[in-house]
Amino acid sequence: MFQVIQSENIGLAYLEERFSLQLSEDERLFTEWLEDLLEVTNLDTQYLDRVKANFLSLVKRPPILENAVKMVILSPLLDLAGFYRELFVIATEESIEINELYKVLQILKKLSQVLT
Repeated sequence: MFQVIQSENIGLAYLEERFSLQLSEDERLFTEWLEDLLEVTNLDTQYLDRVKANFLSLVKRPPILENAVKMVILSPLLDLAGFYRELFVIATEESIEINELYKVLQILKKLSQVLT
């Protein structure tokens, strides 16, 4: 019999305990990822190690929320890769005023009353 567990309730700590998982630091794992790479400096390595440590800390305890992933993992990697430099333009989602959202909800409520 299988036990179904929602993925949002599973963290790395649970999997480590339940299935005796262990982090592998073996560089021979997935060797195809190591072919034809650019040289990584000592400073790059230190930075990536810090991002990795932050990531491992984040995944130990669910839920892993989108904004946390953006701040802890994605933003530092984009910075290291140079995506915040002048050649690239960053565009973010436009903010919605709470008042505007409230007005939209009121209109939807009136429409639902008219339709029923």
